[in-house]
Amino acid sequence: MKNSVKLKGRLKSYLQSSLYLGFLLLAVDVLISIIDFTSGLVLTCFIIFYFVIIISLMFYNKPIIINELISFATQYGQIQRRLLRDLDLPHALLDDSGKVIWTNIAFEKVVNKEKGYRKSITSLFPTITKERLPGVSGESEVEFNVDYDERNYIARLKKISLKEMAENSDIIEAQGYDGYLIALYLFDETALKIALREVDDQSLAVGLIYLDNYEEALESVEEVRRSLLIALIDRKVNKYIAALDGICKKLEKDKYLVIMRKKAVAALQENRFDLLNDVKTVNIGNEMAVTISIGVGLSGLTYAQNYEFARNAIDLALGRGGDQAVVKMPENIAYYGGKSQQVEKSTRVKARVKAQALKEIITVKDEIYIMGHNMGDTDSFGASVGVYRIAKTLGKQAHIVLNNITAAMQPMVDLFRENEDYEEDMIINSDRALEMIGNNAVLVVVDVNKPSITECPDLLKRCNSIVVLDHHRQGSEVIENATLSYIEAYASSTCEMISEILQYISDTLRIKSEEAACMYAGIMIDTNNFMTKTGVRTFEAAAFLRRNGADVTWIRKLFRDDAAEYKAKADAVGQAEIYRQNYAISVCHSEHVQSPTVVGAQAANELLNIKGVKASFVLTEYNGMIYISARSIDEVNVQVIMERMGGGGHMTMAGCQLKDSSVEGGIIVIKNTLDKMIEEGELN
Repeated sequence: MKNSVKLKGRLKSYLQSSLYLGFLLLAVDVLISIIDFTSGLVLTCFIIFYFVIIISLMFYNKPIIINELISFATQYGQIQRRLLRDLDLPHALLDDSGKVIWTNIAFEKVVNKEKGYRKSITSLFPTITKERLPGVSGESEVEFNVDYDERNYIARLKKISLKEMAENSDIIEAQGYDGYLIALYLFDETALKIALREVDDQSLAVGLIYLDNYEEALESVEEVRRSLLIALIDRKVNKYIAALDGICKKLEKDKYLVIMRKKAVAALQENRFDLLNDVKTVNIGNEMAVTISIGVGLSGLTYAQNYEFARNAIDLALGRGGDQAVVKMPENIAYYGGKSQQVEKSTRVKARVKAQALKEIITVKDEIYIMGHNMGDTDSFGASVGVYRIAKTLGKQAHIVLNNITAAMQPMVDLFRENEDYEEDMIINSDRALEMIGNNAVLVVVDVNKPSITECPDLLKRCNSIVVLDHHRQGSEVIENATLSYIEAYASSTCEMISEILQYISDTLRIKSEEAACMYAGIMIDTNNFMTKTGVRTFEAAAFLRRNGADVTWIRKLFRDDAAEYKAKADAVGQAEIYRQNYAISVCHSEHVQSPTVVGAQAANELLNIKGVKASFVLTEYNGMIYISARSIDEVNVQVIMERMGGGGHMTMAGCQLKDSSVEGGIIVIKNTLDKMIEEGELN
């Protein structure tokens, strides 16, 4: 399109005023001609001469006037350019592709470039890509936080249309300008961010420190030396917190309140809370090392909220087994430590109290719904059967919610479905449970405390009364607003916990042999035939179930593998890769295997029999997902490894599920997670 420049506005009207005056004279001439023709003729000749002169001057002077205007504009533009060039605010002009076409002195000093730099702005600030430029992104103005040469800036980019600039001019009119430029301004916020960071570092954080095994540790030392043990622990904790310029106040015999700066918490995180290991070094002859749990709350809106965060964090640390630190912030939770097995409590007082509370809850409800985790296993089903017996003893209607029944669980389920002593609706699926559930119902969740992996998460929303009974360590995701929560990480299985509760429900309670067998099987599976996580209370629970008719021979037959499963397990063990000399990684193929996830877990246990293997990971592809079974003996906490990958479990037995992934991709994720945790010092 051919460009043309025309005068417009007041200047155009001013230059055309003589022409308008000529038209006025012409009107006067017509009036005079009517009155006096001779006078009108003379005036007509004058007007013709006037128009000739005016039109000639207009065509002659227009280029001169325009040139003068352009000359003035150029001089004015040079002044503006000099002002922009010397402006203290870093400023640059870019074309529509992001290429630098002009910079001022301040901008050149910021980027350490000389005048005439003509490369893409992305070469200076990688975050400012072509796709994010105004115009390309669909926005006329955008902002970015950019860093350059250890300084922080806000980069503001604004689209400048050349056509709009011409249309807004008061002097000239331009046609055919369709392009645009991008104005870039840099605002230095380094000092502001340093000040904000300093203020944030000085904000207060609240911490709680609990001694996990206070009573047990005192009992393991001579009575005359107990006060010395307590004094040494107090000195260790106080000295450590004082070195961080914090305040430590003892609240009770085994509890401390800590106030410190957020900067001190960062130092603790950098050292991975080495206070956890320092306290263990206190030894004056005590047979049991003292362990502590730490809960820290920070970044809350108020000090009260930080304290609430600290309380939630310490509860989480204790629920996960103790000997660890948990830092809770509004946006996330961080875990540290957790490398020691939780000591089994010899007292059953807590089990009796929880049993009484469970009895009171069930008594006032019309019906009870029981569910475990999805892809239920022997422990979750056995625990569900135990709670079912509690409900029936108290005269309540009960239903077990179970969707997918694996081949390993089918014989156990058939024990009840084919038995006339049990109702047809004893075991129902999720859809029917949602249809049947009433307003006065209680939901008992067993063997899981993460709502997302329960058998029917929607039931949690439908029930106002929820009971959680589990032996897995708690994670960031928990079932909220539970009426009763009984989570004991030291327990070998949920069946062990339910077996203890059963003994305190009623003197008239009688467990049938089928129910005792299912619960006994749950304990056997989760303890790997009483080889892992087995304590005195585990054998007491097993003895209680044996007295109530648990058939060990039937259970042994139940756990026998068929030929295909045995070959799949042997193949997984034989094809295992030893990664970093200590970690066994293998794949369990699911072809011709009815319960591939169970076989994968068994293969993971078998891999621990190899010398030098500290942890094993077996991947199984099943129903479009990758199931990972992680096992260890006592040297590696596989729970924290699986939590990094979105799963959870126990210190020696954990797992996770990967969606939208392949087996090869899962192996890469495991290796990358191990590498990162070893680099961070989380794994020795």
